[in-house]
Amino acid sequence: MPRGRPPIMDLKTAYDVELSGSRIQHELWPLDEIDPRKAKFPCCLVWTPLPVVSWLAPFIGHVGICREAGAILDFSGSYFVNVEDFAFGAAARYVQLDREKCCFPPNLAGHKCKHGYQHEEFGTALTWDDALQLSMRHFEHKSYNLFTCNSYSFVANCLNRLCYEGSMDWNMITVAALILFKGQWVNSMSVGVFFQNPRLSIPDRHRPKILPRTG
Repeated sequence: MPRGRPPIMDLKTAYDVELSGSRIQHELWPLDEIDPRKAKFPCCLVWTPLPVVSWLAPFIGHVGICREAGAILDFSGSYFVNVEDFAFGAAARYVQLDREKCCFPPNLAGHKCKHGYQHEEFGTALTWDDALQLSMRHFEHKSYNLFTCNSYSFVANCLNRLCYEGSMDWNMITVAALILFKGQWVNSMSVGVFFQNPRLSIPDRHRPKILPRTG
């Protein structure tokens, strides 16, 4: 046996240990149940209508993405991402995503998506929450724009970082379509209250105050 070269059996053992460690690192633990009363939606996209606007165009609203424990994150203003304080009221629709459809590469050779170099350049993560945290930091330096950089942009950035469903083409339109076609209502009240009377869907903090007449 040449000097300095480890035995073949030792190499195989080391390789098996490395693979085993990778499996342990990416093991996905069970998620808690969705609990709308506590605003907990593990690994979900959530949507709430915008006052009046969503009443006229149901595909428009405000969206957020949730951590594995269920906390909602949403980009609702310049340099600011809400945590567990969903803007414009409680979630009305949600769609739970499958972590098995994400790409969590430990290194460039560990990509299971077809966008290895592109994904690496964009920014990868080892876990679901890690991806959301990286996108959150990115958007804490972003100016909010209703048309070009909004809550949908933030969610799309998270999905691209996750390479969800093997795609890095997530954008405002594809996120809206995902919620529109695959989302489900939280309960019957979410449907009826808003579309019967859009004013009822406006949270108190966003409603204009009507001052009593004087004189």
